[in-house]
Amino acid sequence: MSLRSTIATPGGKQKYVRRLFATIADRYDLITVVLSYGRDRKWKDYLISLAAIRADDRLLDLACGTGDILFRAAERASVAVGLDVTLRMLQLAAAKRQAALVNGDMLALPFASEYFSVVTAGYGLRNVPDLQQAIDEIARVLAPGGRFLSLDFNRPERSWLRAVYLAYLTIVGSTLGLVLHRDADTYRYIPESIRNYPGAAGVARLLEQRGFERVSVVPLLGGLMAIHSAIKPGQERFDEKA
Repeated sequence: MSLRSTIATPGGKQKYVRRLFATIADRYDLITVVLSYGRDRKWKDYLISLAAIRADDRLLDLACGTGDILFRAAERASVAVGLDVTLRMLQLAAAKRQAALVNGDMLALPFASEYFSVVTAGYGLRNVPDLQQAIDEIARVLAPGGRFLSLDFNRPERSWLRAVYLAYLTIVGSTLGLVLHRDADTYRYIPESIRNYPGAAGVARLLEQRGFERVSVVPLLGGLMAIHSAIKPGQERFDEKA
């Protein structure tokens, strides 16, 4: 079965993604630097600045990986928790710095409703098998007035640009897969996941449809990447929650 057909169904994508990230965890930091032309850290710093984290915020970082966004947030928030489905990612994060880390699924977050005032995600939404369910879970754990921010690849709307972009990622991904893992398919997943992704505009529409307000998209790298920002409606009453 081809990679494209494997990730075409929610069940197939879930199994493939879990196996993939367990395989690439030890190379993950390197790959994010290479594929972002070294800009990944600046993008994450920008996301943190857009989040406007306060000293009384409780923050959840989804798909936290080895902790890049989580560690930045922990310097500002009263509580910062990182969640990732890949145990090896959490082990690597823990080796870098002490942090609150949870092994869990974005589709069934193991947290009380309305507990967090900020939720972030770095390269997370594109990888979930059910995007609407993930957004609903994010909304559930956010307090009224809470902020959601997500950094991810975009799916260019112009067909010619999308074709060039995906071809480039396929070539680079195949090369990296062969060099680092002796398997060309390892990083071909990235362009294949983008093919089925609704893109920045599509994710923005989904956020609005699921009840978020003040949804905005900040294009990065000429629109090939994007940061989403959205607010859960309602007057913030975060301080009332224990």
